[in-house]
Amino acid sequence: MEELKNSIENLQNEVEELKNNIEDLNCNINNMVKIIKSKNKESKLKRIEKTWKKNRKKFKRTLNQIILIIANRIMCIIFRLKDNRVLFLSDVRENLGGNLEYLYNIIPDDKYVKVVSTKADRREKRSIKEKIRLAYNLSICKYVLLDDFSRTTSYIKVRKGQELIQLWHGPGAFKKFGHSRSIKNGGNLKIIHPGYKKYTKVITSSEEIRKCYAEAFGIDINKTKATGFPRTDMFFDAEYIENRKEQIYKKYPFLANKKIILFAPTYRGRRVIDANYDFEKLDIDKIYNEFKEEYIFVFKWHPALYNNIVRGKRRGYNLCKYNNFYYDLSNERDINDLLLITDILITDYSSVIFDYAFINKPVIYFAYDLEEYEQERGLYFDYKEYVYGKIAKNDDELIEAIKTKDMEPEKRKLFMEKFLGMCDGHSTEKTYEWIFKQ
Repeated sequence: MEELKNSIENLQNEVEELKNNIEDLNCNINNMVKIIKSKNKESKLKRIEKTWKKNRKKFKRTLNQIILIIANRIMCIIFRLKDNRVLFLSDVRENLGGNLEYLYNIIPDDKYVKVVSTKADRREKRSIKEKIRLAYNLSICKYVLLDDFSRTTSYIKVRKGQELIQLWHGPGAFKKFGHSRSIKNGGNLKIIHPGYKKYTKVITSSEEIRKCYAEAFGIDINKTKATGFPRTDMFFDAEYIENRKEQIYKKYPFLANKKIILFAPTYRGRRVIDANYDFEKLDIDKIYNEFKEEYIFVFKWHPALYNNIVRGKRRGYNLCKYNNFYYDLSNERDINDLLLITDILITDYSSVIFDYAFINKPVIYFAYDLEEYEQERGLYFDYKEYVYGKIAKNDDELIEAIKTKDMEPEKRKLFMEKFLGMCDGHSTEKTYEWIFKQ
């Protein structure tokens, strides 16, 4: 009964979103018709062109949604669900990585057919052939594995016996997202991804945060399980760590035998496509003058912000004049390899603090907008519960924190118990068992 109720609710959400888009589309078409009927021919053409330019993206998006829904429903009728087929889907990775890669490697090739569909940025468009292939695989694969939200899952039907599984991309529970943000914003469901409620299984890194993920995705807590995060297994494998260090030094020889500060904050902005950062808050001249003799300073921007910098929507720092002190390695999609060679991490509200806890080295929280961020974005727990290092709100405090290198071991221990309790080096195996053998 509960499953039927959820299916009806999901269908209602899909219909409502499509209804809104079609209403907008209809309104725009009516406006264009009025323009055509007007007497001023020169004005007609200009106004038609202006209206089309303004709304063509919405028109194309709505059309794609309708096509995907129709294609998926037809394919669900024509093709049977294939129990041995697994789809690995990511709209934020050019290549397979993170939890998806760990699950891909453990799934036996002789038992399952593994299909991969990735793209580096949500704004990238799939070709018609790729869209048809994706619609087909979403319709016939018994297992669909995600590591972030994928808009296409909003419009598919989750078939009886099919599993839509969210592995997520970062352990712990820091910034509020999904339905948790809706609750904070007074129930504004427009910012919520409709596909969240369709998830049949969701993994977490500890027991205590299962409730956070259940709230965020709008699902029953029994659909979540604290298996640990597969990609954290690397921190328990000494041989793997040494091999990865060798590879990263080979790739970036200028980092070898250097002390490294890694600057990896999260982005600001309500949506990932609007991702930004207040670059003026960090005085890179001051940092350079203080630490140029002792450290190398590496930037690793959040992928959403980095995509905007690459596209020219945001302007980062000009690092050319700093004589081999500053480097931007944001093109490294997974941050874990960089964490292995990092001596001091500087971040703010990023989930990187969960991975870095395993490294057992100093972390500094450059939270210049702490009060504002807590109020606007919201955190699952009090900020102090996330802190196992110094908080700096300006350049002087940041410089002092880098010099003191406080470890705060007791806070680190409590932090790991609360947020990473099920990450024990066997998370990949536990996740595989839960998804494919239960």
